[in-house]
Amino acid sequence: MSGMGHTHEHGAQTHGGHSHGITADADRRYLWIALLLILGLMAGEVVVGFLTGSLALLADAGHMVSDAAAIALSLGAMALAARPAWGSYTFGLKRVEIVSALINGATLLLLAVFFTVMSVLRLLDPPEVEGGAVVIVALVGIAVNLLATWSLSKANRQSLNVEGSFQHILTDLYAFIGTAVAGTVIYFTGWVQADALASLFVAALMFKAGYGLLRDGGRVVLEAAPRGVDPDEIGRRMAGHPDIDEVHDLHVWEVTSGFPSLSAHVIVADSAPCHAVRAELEHLLRDDFGITHTTLQVDHAASRGDHRGHHGTDCPEPVSGVDTH
Repeated sequence: MSGMGHTHEHGAQTHGGHSHGITADADRRYLWIALLLILGLMAGEVVVGFLTGSLALLADAGHMVSDAAAIALSLGAMALAARPAWGSYTFGLKRVEIVSALINGATLLLLAVFFTVMSVLRLLDPPEVEGGAVVIVALVGIAVNLLATWSLSKANRQSLNVEGSFQHILTDLYAFIGTAVAGTVIYFTGWVQADALASLFVAALMFKAGYGLLRDGGRVVLEAAPRGVDPDEIGRRMAGHPDIDEVHDLHVWEVTSGFPSLSAHVIVADSAPCHAVRAELEHLLRDDFGITHTTLQVDHAASRGDHRGHHGTDCPEPVSGVDTH
């Protein structure tokens, strides 16, 4: 029987060798705080935006609708991801959080396109805007979004799901700052095009945040190695073990954010204690690369044969005292 090493340490997930130690309950609490703050501000902003005719305020109100939806989606995804594995879902629904991040990223890009078009139209035919009211609402928005951003910054942002909500809120904060500047310019100079320029600024931030979420979420869906993890370096370090002849079929991917996984076929010298070698490799992967979920098939090399592929001789059962997890 081939030596198969499995380590499952999901209590405090690690990424790149660093543990975040933030519980899912704490993440949910921070998300709820941010959601309530955003809903309260959004209601007031929609009213003032229509009364003042400010596209920048309405653009940000529309973005805040997506903020609230993004946070609600994140909360739902966290609840689903927390369900234990069952039946054919051997990892549970952990990757639902990645789907949530992708939806958040796509929403940001769609909103960016919409407000870019609207801003260009307003630059060509600018309406009247009440700069004073815009400034007041924007300042309130800055304060509320600072609180929401602070709340989400305390959550586990290694999770793309949480990061998606954070990027929505952070973009909103920058948008309010831009809106406050535009309102001030309009109030003192009467140059109403400043409102449309502020809206373009918001759209640019949406593009940046949306692209980042789609890029990182796409890496997980396509099962690329986690960012900052070099599979070639891992292979070299594993193959550098004095008792290892060859490492092949090496795969490194993420099940979801902060849950890196690795599998490999390892051929060891005929005289090597393969189960002890496997344990040493697991410690190497955990301590140096932050990978705690590993599946290693460890076989002895054939005495005089070609052991490229799966032609090694099976490892004997481990002797007493060797930890095989």
